[in-house]
Amino acid sequence: MINFNGNIESQEHIFSSNRAFKYGDAVFETIKVVNNTILFWEDHYFRLMASMRIVRMEIPMEFTMEFLEAQIINLIEVNNLLNTPVRVRMTVFRDAPGLYTPEHNDISYFIEVKSLQDGATYKLNSELCEVDLFKDHYVTPQLLSTLKTTNRVLNVIAGIFAKENELENCLLLNSNKQVIEAINGNLFLVKENVIKTPPLEDGCIKGIMRKQLIEVIGKLENYTIEEASISPFELQKADELFITNVIKGVTSITKYRKKSYDTTVASVLVTEINKLSAGMQLMNK
Repeated sequence: MINFNGNIESQEHIFSSNRAFKYGDAVFETIKVVNNTILFWEDHYFRLMASMRIVRMEIPMEFTMEFLEAQIINLIEVNNLLNTPVRVRMTVFRDAPGLYTPEHNDISYFIEVKSLQDGATYKLNSELCEVDLFKDHYVTPQLLSTLKTTNRVLNVIAGIFAKENELENCLLLNSNKQVIEAINGNLFLVKENVIKTPPLEDGCIKGIMRKQLIEVIGKLENYTIEEASISPFELQKADELFITNVIKGVTSITKYRKKSYDTTVASVLVTEINKLSAGMQLMNK
């Protein structure tokens, strides 16, 4: 069952006139819910609202934090997933006739939910995660590149490239040949006591977990955080590389070309993120 414009329905609505399908005219949020608590909900909500404003969608008056939270939790209950770790995707698309130029900016939305296996707490990956650079296409560093829109064909092609080359992931480059992110998350690099992540100005997604880790690292005594460009040459000199998103938390990269990496800092950060998650769940009781 899905939620389509506030109505619980048994099928998805994909019409030939859907602008998300025709033009990629949509934004979305991927959200993790644990024990009926939407993790980092405030950050997700404000990112969604900002994205809608940037792409000039009309935000409905009822789109409050409380309204959308209720819509998500209700859908989880309808699907018998209460008290189960859940992956939620909310997609908002411009629902208007027209070609490239829409006749108006009104929106429709749908929400999907799916259970997560072993997702109650974040765990550091224990399996091989080998990556390489994806250099067939580049991300243009601009504001639109930082948004979660349905224009993700570059990520799709990079995923196919990774599969063809027996890689677990790929690192994306911007048009200035700086490393900006992975296919499905933000990138962090550790060198001694400095942890770097690319700045938004380089074109990386404005990730929710990225935001949490920047704040967490800023409070650690033994490490400093820098939002700075990462060149491909730095990758093989790094002590650690890891990828972040709200579903998996922190995924350590174990191998890039001939270089293997440690997981010490990633392990510390997984513990800190789990403390945040547990605190949110406790407050929601």
